[in-house]
Amino acid sequence: MQLPVQSQSTIYAEPWEASGGPADLAEIARTADRAGFGYVATCDHVAIPRRLAGPMSTVWYDPVATLSFLAGTTEHVRLLSHVAVLGLRHPLISAKQYATVDHLSGGRLVLGVGAGHVQEEFEVLGVDFARRGAVLDETLDALRAALGPEEYPEHEGELFSFKDLGQLPRPVQERIPVWVGGSSPAGLRRAALRGDGWLPQGDPRHELAGQITRLRELRAAAGIEEPLEIGAITEPLYVGEPGWDTGRRALTGKAEVLAGSLRAYKALGVDQIQVRFRSRDRAELVDQMAAFGAEVAPLLND
Repeated sequence: MQLPVQSQSTIYAEPWEASGGPADLAEIARTADRAGFGYVATCDHVAIPRRLAGPMSTVWYDPVATLSFLAGTTEHVRLLSHVAVLGLRHPLISAKQYATVDHLSGGRLVLGVGAGHVQEEFEVLGVDFARRGAVLDETLDALRAALGPEEYPEHEGELFSFKDLGQLPRPVQERIPVWVGGSSPAGLRRAALRGDGWLPQGDPRHELAGQITRLRELRAAAGIEEPLEIGAITEPLYVGEPGWDTGRRALTGKAEVLAGSLRAYKALGVDQIQVRFRSRDRAELVDQMAAFGAEVAPLLND
Protein backbone atom coordinates (compact mmCIF):
# COMPACT_ATOMS: atom_id res chain seq x y z
CA MET A 1 0.00 0.00 0.00
CA GLN A 2 0.94 3.62 -0.52
CA LEU A 3 1.42 5.22 2.87
CA PRO A 4 -0.82 8.09 3.93
CA VAL A 5 0.47 11.41 5.29
CA GLN A 6 3.70 11.39 3.22
CA SER A 7 1.88 12.64 0.09
CA GLN A 8 -1.38 14.51 0.26
CA SER A 9 -2.81 14.98 -3.21
CA THR A 10 -6.50 15.78 -2.99
CA ILE A 11 -7.13 12.87 -5.38
CA TYR A 12 -6.63 10.34 -2.60
CA ALA A 13 -5.68 11.91 0.75
CA GLU A 14 -8.12 11.64 3.65
CA PRO A 15 -8.86 14.82 5.67
CA TRP A 16 -7.20 13.46 8.84
CA GLU A 17 -3.83 13.19 7.09
CA ALA A 18 -3.37 16.98 7.14
CA SER A 19 -2.47 16.79 10.84
CA GLY A 20 -0.53 13.52 10.54
CA GLY A 21 3.18 13.10 11.10
CA PRO A 22 6.04 10.69 11.80
CA ALA A 23 4.24 8.81 14.59
CA ASP A 24 1.38 8.02 12.21
CA LEU A 25 3.73 6.86 9.47
CA ALA A 26 5.62 4.64 11.88
CA GLU A 27 2.51 3.04 13.37
CA ILE A 28 0.93 2.40 9.97
CA ALA A 29 4.16 0.89 8.61
CA ARG A 30 4.44 -1.35 11.69
CA THR A 31 0.83 -2.41 11.16
CA ALA A 32 1.67 -3.34 7.57
CA ASP A 33 4.62 -5.33 8.90
CA ARG A 34 2.45 -7.25 11.37
CA ALA A 35 -0.42 -7.78 8.93
CA GLY A 36 1.77 -9.34 6.25
CA PHE A 37 1.66 -6.61 3.62
CA GLY A 38 4.16 -7.00 0.78
CA TYR A 39 5.39 -3.41 0.74
CA VAL A 40 4.76 0.13 1.90
CA ALA A 41 5.36 2.92 -0.61
CA THR A 42 6.25 6.61 -0.69
CA CYS A 43 6.05 9.21 -3.48
CA ASP A 44 8.57 11.75 -4.81
CA HIS A 45 8.30 15.44 -5.63
CA VAL A 46 10.95 18.06 -4.94
CA ALA A 47 8.77 21.16 -5.19
CA ILE A 48 5.22 21.89 -6.34
CA PRO A 49 4.48 25.05 -8.35
CA ARG A 50 1.69 27.31 -7.20
CA ARG A 51 -0.42 26.45 -10.26
CA LEU A 52 -0.64 22.81 -9.08
CA ALA A 53 -0.59 23.31 -5.32
CA GLY A 54 -4.38 23.26 -5.05
CA PRO A 55 -4.99 19.71 -6.30
CA MET A 56 -1.56 18.29 -5.49
CA SER A 57 -0.81 20.15 -2.22
CA THR A 58 2.83 20.79 -1.31
CA VAL A 59 3.06 17.89 1.18
CA TRP A 60 5.46 15.39 -0.36
CA TYR A 61 7.96 13.76 1.98
CA ASP A 62 11.37 12.92 0.57
CA PRO A 63 11.29 9.21 -0.34
CA VAL A 64 14.85 8.36 0.68
CA ALA A 65 14.55 10.00 4.09
CA THR A 66 11.11 8.46 4.66
CA LEU A 67 12.07 4.93 3.59
CA SER A 68 15.21 5.11 5.74
CA PHE A 69 13.08 6.15 8.71
CA LEU A 70 10.69 3.28 8.06
CA ALA A 71 13.56 0.81 7.67
CA GLY A 72 14.30 1.34 11.35
CA THR A 73 10.69 0.86 12.47
CA THR A 74 9.86 -2.30 10.48
CA GLU A 75 11.38 -5.74 10.05
CA HIS A 76 9.81 -7.58 7.12
CA VAL A 77 7.76 -5.37 4.81
CA ARG A 78 9.49 -4.21 1.64
CA LEU A 79 10.12 -0.50 1.04
CA LEU A 80 9.02 0.90 -2.34
CA SER A 81 9.57 4.30 -3.93
CA HIS A 82 6.38 4.83 -5.94
CA VAL A 83 7.74 6.51 -7.84
CA ALA A 84 11.17 8.12 -7.64
CA VAL A 85 11.71 10.77 -10.33
CA LEU A 86 15.28 9.71 -10.98
CA GLY A 87 15.88 12.17 -13.80
CA LEU A 88 16.05 15.00 -11.25
CA ARG A 89 19.26 13.58 -9.78
CA HIS A 90 22.61 12.28 -11.02
CA PRO A 91 22.54 8.46 -11.01
CA LEU A 92 25.51 8.27 -8.62
CA ILE A 93 23.55 10.33 -6.09
CA SER A 94 20.54 8.05 -6.47
CA ALA A 95 22.78 4.99 -6.25
CA LYS A 96 24.34 6.21 -3.01
CA GLN A 97 20.95 6.98 -1.48
CA TYR A 98 19.10 3.83 -2.45
CA ALA A 99 22.02 1.49 -1.86
CA THR A 100 22.14 2.89 1.67
CA VAL A 101 18.40 2.32 2.13
CA ASP A 102 18.81 -1.29 1.00
CA HIS A 103 21.79 -1.72 3.32
CA LEU A 104 20.02 -0.23 6.33
CA SER A 105 16.84 -2.24 5.73
CA GLY A 106 18.59 -5.58 5.30
CA GLY A 107 17.75 -5.84 1.60
CA ARG A 108 14.11 -4.72 1.50
CA LEU A 109 14.22 -1.95 -1.11
CA VAL A 110 12.15 -1.99 -4.30
CA LEU A 111 13.11 0.92 -6.54
CA GLY A 112 10.01 2.26 -8.27
CA VAL A 113 10.83 4.86 -10.91
CA GLY A 114 8.99 7.25 -13.21
CA ALA A 115 9.68 10.01 -15.72
CA GLY A 116 7.89 12.78 -13.79
CA HIS A 117 5.30 15.28 -14.98
CA VAL A 118 5.87 18.63 -13.23
CA GLN A 119 7.79 20.82 -15.65
CA GLU A 120 8.84 23.45 -13.11
CA GLU A 121 10.64 20.83 -10.99
CA PHE A 122 12.87 19.96 -13.91
CA GLU A 123 13.47 23.55 -14.94
CA VAL A 124 14.54 24.77 -11.51
CA LEU A 125 17.00 21.88 -11.21
CA GLY A 126 18.43 22.46 -14.67
CA VAL A 127 17.06 19.27 -16.25
CA ASP A 128 15.52 19.30 -19.72
CA PHE A 129 11.85 18.46 -19.21
CA ALA A 130 11.31 17.64 -22.88
CA ARG A 131 14.04 14.97 -22.71
CA ARG A 132 13.00 13.50 -19.37
CA GLY A 133 12.21 10.12 -20.93
CA ALA A 134 15.65 9.78 -22.51
CA VAL A 135 17.25 10.98 -19.27
CA LEU A 136 15.39 8.33 -17.27
CA ASP A 137 16.33 5.60 -19.75
CA GLU A 138 20.03 6.27 -19.44
CA THR A 139 19.73 6.82 -15.69
CA LEU A 140 18.28 3.32 -15.39
CA ASP A 141 21.14 1.89 -17.42
CA ALA A 142 23.65 3.72 -15.23
CA LEU A 143 21.91 2.55 -12.06
CA ARG A 144 22.12 -1.09 -13.13
CA ALA A 145 25.89 -0.66 -12.84
CA ALA A 146 25.90 1.69 -9.87
CA LEU A 147 23.59 -0.52 -7.77
CA GLY A 148 25.38 -3.73 -8.69
CA PRO A 149 27.96 -5.60 -6.61
CA GLU A 150 31.04 -3.65 -7.76
CA GLU A 151 32.60 -1.14 -5.40
CA TYR A 152 33.84 0.81 -8.43
CA PRO A 153 30.99 0.68 -10.98
CA GLU A 154 31.46 1.84 -14.56
CA HIS A 155 29.09 3.42 -17.06
CA GLU A 156 29.77 5.16 -20.35
CA GLY A 157 26.81 6.90 -21.94
CA GLU A 158 25.66 10.01 -23.72
CA LEU A 159 24.63 11.85 -20.56
CA PHE A 160 26.57 10.15 -17.75
CA SER A 161 30.01 8.59 -17.52
CA PHE A 162 31.83 7.34 -14.45
CA LYS A 163 34.55 4.90 -13.42
CA ASP A 164 37.19 4.58 -10.70
CA LEU A 165 34.77 6.09 -8.18
CA GLY A 166 33.99 3.80 -5.27
CA GLN A 167 30.75 3.63 -3.34
CA LEU A 168 30.25 1.67 -0.16
CA PRO A 169 28.11 0.30 1.37
CA ARG A 170 26.81 -1.88 -1.42
CA PRO A 171 23.17 -3.02 -1.48
CA VAL A 172 22.34 -6.21 0.37
CA GLN A 173 20.38 -7.51 -2.61
CA GLU A 174 22.39 -8.83 -5.52
CA ARG A 175 19.90 -7.13 -7.85
CA ILE A 176 17.58 -4.45 -6.55
CA PRO A 177 14.17 -4.84 -8.25
CA VAL A 178 13.35 -1.88 -10.50
CA TRP A 179 9.62 -1.36 -11.07
CA VAL A 180 8.77 1.19 -13.74
CA GLY A 181 5.71 3.36 -13.28
CA GLY A 182 3.60 4.85 -16.03
CA SER A 183 0.83 3.83 -18.40
CA SER A 184 1.75 5.84 -21.50
CA PRO A 185 3.21 4.02 -24.53
CA ALA A 186 6.67 5.26 -23.50
CA GLY A 187 6.14 4.09 -19.92
CA LEU A 188 5.03 0.66 -21.07
CA ARG A 189 8.04 0.31 -23.35
CA ARG A 190 10.38 1.40 -20.55
CA ALA A 191 8.86 -1.13 -18.17
CA ALA A 192 9.07 -3.91 -20.75
CA LEU A 193 12.67 -3.25 -21.78
CA ARG A 194 14.29 -1.93 -18.61
CA GLY A 195 12.12 -3.00 -15.69
CA ASP A 196 11.72 -5.94 -13.37
CA GLY A 197 8.15 -4.83 -12.75
CA TRP A 198 5.41 -2.47 -13.90
CA LEU A 199 3.47 -0.03 -11.74
CA PRO A 200 0.42 1.31 -13.58
CA GLN A 201 -0.87 4.71 -12.59
CA GLY A 202 -4.50 4.07 -11.78
CA ASP A 203 -5.50 2.20 -14.93
CA PRO A 204 -9.11 1.00 -14.65
CA ARG A 205 -9.59 -2.74 -14.60
CA HIS A 206 -11.03 -2.94 -18.09
CA GLU A 207 -7.83 -1.48 -19.56
CA LEU A 208 -5.33 -3.63 -17.69
CA ALA A 209 -5.55 -6.74 -19.85
CA GLY A 210 -4.63 -4.83 -23.00
CA GLN A 211 -1.75 -3.07 -21.28
CA ILE A 212 -0.40 -6.33 -19.91
CA THR A 213 -0.61 -7.99 -23.33
CA ARG A 214 1.35 -5.10 -24.83
CA LEU A 215 4.01 -5.37 -22.13
CA ARG A 216 4.51 -9.05 -22.81
CA GLU A 217 4.68 -8.50 -26.55
CA LEU A 218 7.36 -5.84 -26.17
CA ARG A 219 9.37 -7.96 -23.77
CA ALA A 220 9.16 -11.04 -25.98
CA ALA A 221 10.17 -9.06 -29.08
CA ALA A 222 13.27 -7.86 -27.20
CA GLY A 223 14.17 -11.43 -26.24
CA ILE A 224 13.85 -10.78 -22.50
CA GLU A 225 12.89 -14.01 -20.77
CA GLU A 226 12.93 -12.92 -17.12
CA PRO A 227 9.44 -12.56 -15.61
CA LEU A 228 7.94 -9.10 -15.17
CA GLU A 229 6.16 -8.32 -11.89
CA ILE A 230 2.82 -6.79 -12.86
CA GLY A 231 1.11 -4.48 -10.38
CA ALA A 232 -2.27 -2.78 -10.11
CA ILE A 233 -3.86 -0.20 -7.82
CA THR A 234 -7.24 -1.30 -6.49
CA GLU A 235 -10.36 0.70 -5.88
CA PRO A 236 -10.66 2.15 -2.36
CA LEU A 237 -11.59 -0.58 0.10
CA TYR A 238 -13.46 -0.88 3.38
CA VAL A 239 -13.62 -4.20 5.21
CA GLY A 240 -17.12 -4.61 6.67
CA GLU A 241 -20.06 -2.21 6.59
CA PRO A 242 -18.73 1.34 7.02
CA GLY A 243 -21.76 3.14 8.44
CA TRP A 244 -20.58 6.30 6.67
CA ASP A 245 -20.30 7.46 3.08
CA THR A 246 -17.14 5.92 1.63
CA GLY A 247 -17.89 7.07 -1.91
CA ARG A 248 -19.44 5.31 -4.87
CA ARG A 249 -16.17 3.79 -6.11
CA ALA A 250 -15.26 2.09 -2.84
CA LEU A 251 -15.54 -1.67 -2.50
CA THR A 252 -17.13 -2.49 0.85
CA GLY A 253 -18.43 -5.58 2.57
CA LYS A 254 -17.39 -8.84 4.15
CA ALA A 255 -14.02 -10.44 3.51
CA GLU A 256 -15.46 -12.94 1.04
CA VAL A 257 -17.03 -10.17 -1.04
CA LEU A 258 -13.84 -8.12 -1.21
CA ALA A 259 -11.69 -11.15 -1.94
CA GLY A 260 -14.01 -12.25 -4.71
CA SER A 261 -13.64 -8.89 -6.41
CA LEU A 262 -9.89 -8.62 -5.89
CA ARG A 263 -9.18 -12.14 -7.16
CA ALA A 264 -10.26 -10.93 -10.59
CA TYR A 265 -6.98 -9.02 -10.83
CA LYS A 266 -5.07 -12.29 -10.96
CA ALA A 267 -7.16 -13.46 -13.91
CA LEU A 268 -6.04 -10.32 -15.76
CA GLY A 269 -2.40 -11.27 -15.27
CA VAL A 270 -1.66 -9.12 -12.22
CA ASP A 271 0.94 -10.40 -9.73
CA GLN A 272 0.54 -7.90 -6.90
CA ILE A 273 -2.08 -5.36 -5.93
CA GLN A 274 -1.62 -2.07 -4.15
CA VAL A 275 -4.59 -1.56 -1.85
CA ARG A 276 -6.01 1.61 -0.39
CA PHE A 277 -8.52 2.03 2.45
CA ARG A 278 -11.09 4.67 3.31
CA SER A 279 -10.62 5.93 6.87
CA ARG A 280 -11.51 8.84 9.13
CA ASP A 281 -8.46 8.67 11.38
CA ARG A 282 -5.33 6.64 11.97
CA ALA A 283 -7.05 4.22 14.32
CA GLU A 284 -9.65 3.32 11.69
CA LEU A 285 -6.97 2.84 9.03
CA VAL A 286 -4.94 0.58 11.32
CA ASP A 287 -8.08 -1.45 12.07
CA GLN A 288 -8.82 -1.75 8.36
CA MET A 289 -5.30 -2.92 7.59
CA ALA A 290 -5.38 -5.50 10.36
CA ALA A 291 -8.79 -6.78 9.21
CA PHE A 292 -7.60 -7.01 5.63
CA GLY A 293 -4.47 -8.93 6.61
CA ALA A 294 -6.38 -11.35 8.83
CA GLU A 295 -9.62 -11.83 6.88
CA VAL A 296 -9.20 -10.87 3.23
CA ALA A 297 -5.59 -11.61 2.30
CA PRO A 298 -5.80 -15.34 3.14
CA LEU A 299 -8.61 -15.65 0.58
CA LEU A 300 -6.58 -14.10 -2.27
CA ASN A 301 -3.80 -16.62 -2.80
CA ASP A 302 -4.23 -20.16 -4.09
